[in-house]
Order: sequence, then structure tokens, then C-alpha cells
Amino acid sequence: MSKISEFKKKLARVFDDNLRTSVWHNVLDWIIIGFIVLSSLEVFLSTFKNIAERYGAVLHFIDILTTVVFTVEVTLRIWTADLIDPKYKGFWGRVRYCLSFYGLIDFLSTYTFYLGLIIPIPATAVKVLRVARLLRVFRYMKAFRLLGKAIASKKEELSISMAVLCIVTVILSCLLYFAEHNAQPEVCENGWKTLVWAFAQYIGDPGKVADFPMMTFWGQFIAAIVGLLGIAIFAVPAGLIGSGFLEVIEARNHRKELDRNILKLHNAFERKLDRYTEYQIMPPFISIADIQARMRMTENAIFEAVDESCDFRIINLAATIPVNKNPQDRLAVEHFLVNRPYGYMIDRGSKVTIVSVSNIVDPVIGHFAYYMAKTGGFNYISRETGETRPYKSFYTYSETSPQPGQQEFMSDIENLSAKDGAWIITMLAASGGNEPDYPTQIHFCYGGAKGDESFNARDLLIHDISLADKLMRSIESALNEQYGISCDRQRYHRSDQPGIFIRHLKNRDSVNSLFIRAAWSITCHDPHRTAISKTIADEIHRLIEPDKENLSLTELKVKGIGLSDYRH
Repeated sequence: MSKISEFKKKLARVFDDNLRTSVWHNVLDWIIIGFIVLSSLEVFLSTFKNIAERYGAVLHFIDILTTVVFTVEVTLRIWTADLIDPKYKGFWGRVRYCLSFYGLIDFLSTYTFYLGLIIPIPATAVKVLRVARLLRVFRYMKAFRLLGKAIASKKEELSISMAVLCIVTVILSCLLYFAEHNAQPEVCENGWKTLVWAFAQYIGDPGKVADFPMMTFWGQFIAAIVGLLGIAIFAVPAGLIGSGFLEVIEARNHRKELDRNILKLHNAFERKLDRYTEYQIMPPFISIADIQARMRMTENAIFEAVDESCDFRIINLAATIPVNKNPQDRLAVEHFLVNRPYGYMIDRGSKVTIVSVSNIVDPVIGHFAYYMAKTGGFNYISRETGETRPYKSFYTYSETSPQPGQQEFMSDIENLSAKDGAWIITMLAASGGNEPDYPTQIHFCYGGAKGDESFNARDLLIHDISLADKLMRSIESALNEQYGISCDRQRYHRSDQPGIFIRHLKNRDSVNSLFIRAAWSITCHDPHRTAISKTIADEIHRLIEPDKENLSLTELKVKGIGLSDYRH
């Protein structure tokens, strides 16, 4: 990040209108508020003739000083507006900011001074605009923001009530004309006169434009109804705004409670020592019952916190057990990271990229793939966001109708696999849900048909067949020797479909691609799961990039919460 970009980012934090940020940000906020008050005080004191004559030079200096300060501040606000809200990006975005409530106040109260140097602007108008700067103080007041939200939340009800009131008033003013015109034709000359009379009653008739009594019974009756409407015109909006204010306060308190519950969920995923690897590992999931017991959260609170967060999801562990074993539903919470539109991506500068395309529907496979990438020092890409029903997998890709986020997903894979001799290893789940229990637990696929264990397929996904064969043999030998895990090559799964995402990469001809399907009995239910993922990673590292130092391993010795404080 350039120094200018870093400076702009810091300015955006200053202009966040929050008086509860870091200390020096608060100091600048209070300085701005001080100059607003000073500018308004200067305009107020200049209205006193004796003060203006005696201290005119001082007031003029304050005027120039505050103008210069606000010129710098407002210009910087416009410059950083896109970081405060993405809708203000670009030239027209900046124009949109200048036309917003506070943006317009900033612009008019500051730049009219310079406009007055070019074209004549009445001094009174300039002074009024400077006093309007006081409205800028509201942007720092939480109560005013709450009031604004309350009005916004009831704007539909307010507009409907005002529309009804105006329509009824127009009808009554017409009836009033017909009732009073013959009795006092000079006063009720036409419908406009009675319409003005009716609306004047609502505001107390300050100009005395409707200061005449009704002469007829029906005129007096209609006037009484208008009087009642005059009460309603204030009572109804006040009631609506009051109701909205309570709702906003309740929503704010609910949001605070929700944020606390989300924090509790984060804290629940405390990293623990995995005795098989001696690493501090985040749990792949935590059951709902365990969270209720440990974090003192109700089931509704857990579900709501998951729904409102961007890095948790509810999983059903029954999906990891074949249906012929009659699995029982067991709900749990899974934690993951998101930094891309489709999910998560981290570049560790490796020739190997671990890809997980189905994390949103396949429980814990992302946890297994993540720690494989971390223990091996490999790049990592995972699909974490999207709809689970109807589910549209990233496993296949359509150039004419890609899924939301899938183009960014493909682009990131291409960028990470741009090195010579690059490998893409995609992790998928197997042997759970509607799939049967296979005799083998790890299934290698590399572009052939189901049952074809050779390298004779016409469109293989691997180009270095010798290294691929050596790699699969090495992984199989290590897993079988250490954990009794058996492997196969395309015996139960196929990977020759033309729609597989790997086949649509622009650089697919220079990249070796291997699919590893792992049984849920390993990735979810085996206590050695992290050690197993590390064993696979060790073999990949040893054969593909043995000279690359893995900086991630030192972090795996550090205690912490979740995955967010890992740097590598």
C-alpha cells in the first residue's frame, strides 16, 4: 500500500464521525467541533455593532482562519468519501456525496466564500450559510442519528398519514366554500381562499391571512373538524416518530446483544493443543449443545448470531454419515474466514494451491483443507458464501452463466497457479450422506472415467505423470503405514466431465491438477484428522517444493481464537 493510500485510509478513520474511536481521532473530531462553534460565535458576535466596531479585526481573523480550516477539512472529506461509503466512488460518487445532507452543508458553508470572490453574493447569505455549520454538530450526536433512523423507519407511515390529511383538508375546504360563500362572499370568494384558511389553521395563522369567523352552522361544523385535524397533524406524526424512536432504540440494544453473542461464538472457537501434531488447532466444529452449556447462549441466540455473522454457519453432522447407518441429526457451528466475494483466499507464494469448492454444503471439509494448506505452506482458496438451497457448486463452471463470485474464484486460482510447475489440489468430501461406505478412504482423481486407474485418458488434468504417480504412491504409503488408510485412483469417482472448473482455467495446460476425495470418517470423525492432513501436506511439500520454507508452522504453536490472527 502506497503512503498516499495509507494516509487516505487514516483520514477516513478520522472522518468516521465517531467520538469513541482512538484518542487522536477523537482529538481531531473535537477540534473540528470547536472550530464549528467558533465560526458560529464569530457570526453571532458580528451582529452587535459595538463589538463589531471594537473587535472587527479579531472577528475577521477568526472568519479567515475558520474558512481556511474548513476548506482543508471539507476537501479532504470529499477526497476520502469513497472509503467512508463505496457509493461515493468516482467523480459522480463525489457529486452524490456533496448532495447528501451533511455534504451539502459542508459544500455551501465553505465554498461560497470563494464563489463570492468571483460573483457578488449578499453578505447576509454567506453569514447564514456559516451559521448553518452548526448543523454539522449533529453528525457527531448519537441521539440525532437515532432520531433520523426513527423518521426513516416510519417514512412510509408518515407520508401516508400526511397524504390522507392533505386530501381530507382539500375536501373540507371545498365543502367550507359551499357552506360559507353565500353568507360572506367577499371572504370566501373562491375555493383557494377556503383552502388557505384551512391550512393556515394548522400553523396558527401567523400572517393573519385567515382571520375571519364562520357564519353558518355547517361552516362552523367544518371549522371544528379542521381544528381537530390541526391536533392530528402534530399528534399522529409525533406518535409515529415516538414509536419509531423506541423501535430504533430496541434495535440498537438488540444489535449490541447480537454483537456480544457473535463475540461469544468467536471466543468459543479457542485454539486447543492437538496432541497428535503438537499444534494449537481451532476445532472443526462446536455442537449447539456445547455452545449452550459453555457460552450460556440460547439456541435462538446462537442461530441469530450465525445468521448475522459472515464467518459462521450451522452444519448437520448427520450429513457426514452414510444414510444406511441411520444417522441422527446433530447440529453444530462451523467457523471460517471470508476475504473474497466467494469466500477466502490466501497467497503464501507457493507453487501448490489447495482448493476447496464445497465448504458451504460439505461440513468440515474446509477445516481439513485449510490445515492441509497451512501445515504445508501452500496457497489456499475456499468457496464459503452462496446459497445452500438450491445449491450450485463451483465444481463445475459455465462461461455463459457463472455463479455469483465464480469468476473471481477462477481468476484467483489462475493468479496463484501462475508459477512454473504449479499444482492445484482440490479437496472434496466422500463416503457420507447419500454415498456408501467405500473400502478405501482417500480417492485420487486426475481426469479419467470412473474405474479407469490408468493414465490413458485423452484429457488428463496432470501433465507431469511421473511426478503425479510418485506423489500418489507416496501419500498412499504414508497414510497406510501411519493410520491404516487405504487409497484408490478413480475407482469410485470420475473426473472426465467437460464442465469441471479446472478445464476452464486459462492456464490449465501449464498446471497439474489433482482431486483428492476424503471420506468424512477421516475429515470429521477421526481424532487424527489434522495429523492426516499434515501427512498429506508433508508428502506434497517434499516432492513438489522441498526447498521452500514454511513460515506458517511457527504460528501453529501459538494459542489464539479462531483463524483470524494467523498471518501466513
